[in-house]
Amino acid sequence: MKTLTVVSVHSSKVMKDFIALPKKLYANCQQFVPDLDADVRNMFNPKRNSGLSFSEVEGFVAYRNDEPVGRVVAIINRHANEKWNTKAVRFSYLDFIDDDEVSAILLHTVEQWGKSRGMNKVEGPLGITDYDKEGMLISDFDMMGSMVTYYNYPYYPVHMERLGYQKAVDWLSIRIKVPKETPAKYARVAKLAPEMFDVHTRILTKKEIRNGYIYKVFDLLNASFAPLFGFSAFTNDQAKEFMNIYLPLLKTEMIPVVENSKGELISIAVTIGSLSHALHKTKGKLFPFGWYHLLKALKWKNEDTVELLLIAVRPDMQGLGITAMLFDRLVEAYNKEGFEWAETGPQLEDNFKELSLWNALKPRYVKRRRCFQKDI
Repeated sequence: MKTLTVVSVHSSKVMKDFIALPKKLYANCQQFVPDLDADVRNMFNPKRNSGLSFSEVEGFVAYRNDEPVGRVVAIINRHANEKWNTKAVRFSYLDFIDDDEVSAILLHTVEQWGKSRGMNKVEGPLGITDYDKEGMLISDFDMMGSMVTYYNYPYYPVHMERLGYQKAVDWLSIRIKVPKETPAKYARVAKLAPEMFDVHTRILTKKEIRNGYIYKVFDLLNASFAPLFGFSAFTNDQAKEFMNIYLPLLKTEMIPVVENSKGELISIAVTIGSLSHALHKTKGKLFPFGWYHLLKALKWKNEDTVELLLIAVRPDMQGLGITAMLFDRLVEAYNKEGFEWAETGPQLEDNFKELSLWNALKPRYVKRRRCFQKDI
């Protein structure tokens, strides 16, 4: 008789199994983009993840006899619960074989873990922050994943519905062909906006970002994204962590900002050449050869797609065409780098302001992702 059990990630062996499970599950899947092993470990490390100062996190691995068959992380973000006046436990890093017993025991474990801490609702996939991976893929399973999103097999959402989980929100990614020149609509606004609103675009240096500008950026993000589903404000410690992770990977020409004459940050776009194929080749490990694949993609040979990680505009300046100034800069940079396609991270399907920004670029809406929820 095969026994199904769930074990907390409290030992090096279970952590090893937690990290290894998706690699085995997706071993023959070309669309899967693995996390780096170090990034997964750092999620549980208070010295590397300042979000743990206001969040409780517990990882679990499901075993059938001694064989890992599933994993999940349970999260309680106290800041988010206070902001949204809810008592929600989140789940993240959910992976499982196509077996109803396995998915059921994993989600049941999260539910009971949350209930024992006073929670009355489960929702996910969601991380601690809005910039952790979120949403379960429910369409376009044949498309390549990305470094900032989950990939999962088509059976995942089927299991969620069987277990009584329902839609909370959906996100969409937007894929566009990079134009050879800025579309006339954007070019016209990009020319008029500086004079009308006393603003200008410029490119930051990595030195000034490190020397404190990063806090301006995250103040802007906190203000811009405050109304979005599940969002909780970033702390300065988190801002510094994100800077340390992403800044070495970024080319400053692809993170233009808009400022006013007082030097106040009005808007920013953060974009990066896709590392999906390079990460796929690393299999989650930088050594001995994983670093080479990443370095090649970053320095010597771009993939054909650029990822638009985020665009933020100060709330009082939204709807005034400020993003056209960013697009004008980015189209030039993308063509210089030889990118053919651009793809956004997940955008809430009801965030019409954001979605409408892309209309002049003939967007294709792809990779619908869902946050599921259930009362407990």
